[in-house]
Amino acid sequence: MLTREEFHTLLSNGTILLDGATGSNLQKAGMPRGCCTESWILDHPEALRDLQRRYAEAGSRILYAPTFQAQPIALARVGLAEQTERLNARLVALSRSAAPGCLVAGNLTTLAAFTDSWDEGNFDLLVENYRRQIRGLIDGGADLLAAETLMYPTEAEAILTAAELEGAGAALYTFTMQADGSLFSGRDSGPILRSLEEAGASAVGFNCVAADAMTPGLVSRLRRFVRGPLVCKPNAGVPVIGPDGLAHYPMGPEEFSDIVSACARNGASILGGCCGTGPEYIAALEEKLGGNP
Repeated sequence: MLTREEFHTLLSNGTILLDGATGSNLQKAGMPRGCCTESWILDHPEALRDLQRRYAEAGSRILYAPTFQAQPIALARVGLAEQTERLNARLVALSRSAAPGCLVAGNLTTLAAFTDSWDEGNFDLLVENYRRQIRGLIDGGADLLAAETLMYPTEAEAILTAAELEGAGAALYTFTMQADGSLFSGRDSGPILRSLEEAGASAVGFNCVAADAMTPGLVSRLRRFVRGPLVCKPNAGVPVIGPDGLAHYPMGPEEFSDIVSACARNGASILGGCCGTGPEYIAALEEKLGGNP
């Protein structure tokens, strides 16, 4: 894996583009709602390869392996907990095969759906779940870790601890938050991001925040706390539930790229898309940034 210093060297020439949404695009490719995403991908590998190839062609330099909820506590619901390490390793290798020229980030997320992640009494449980996942990500050859859609500081602390125990290298930490920078627990994200940075995070920031006219201001606010690389990975606006029961995101690639490029001017250096985005959003952003992010 890359060290924190090696990852920062990659940023020395400017911004880096991440990818966009995975799950919603795989649903368009035929993945059923409510299935185990990780298992479905391994049964239909070409759907992921095609998506990630298109992200690479659009300008993404870092692809997130589809390991979003590949922790033992989540995989237990489909009887795959014992395969945690092997499943994570296979999914990283699959992403590597899709775009050999890109870096592959092992993706981790909140466990709030499976336990009270905010409860300090669950800290050891969180660490053990993340340790097993990280072990598999390292075995699969991940270049870095990307913990996203975090909700509570305890989760980030658990991932940081697990990464240290497993000897992992560079790691990004992003929270979902409100437009004023507060977490949904009510805490101010700025000091939390700063403390994570001081504890060894390679980059910090936000994802799964609806892109709008206030998003560049959110970047400016967080920049007052964050000294190193700042991650900006918003959604394509506020979703609307359609007649099909699915979330539809109204913001198109041009408007999205206008907002995120403004975020870059305000100090974000690691840019991508979350819910509702796709390769065309990354391509528009790459073009907006001058074709040389």
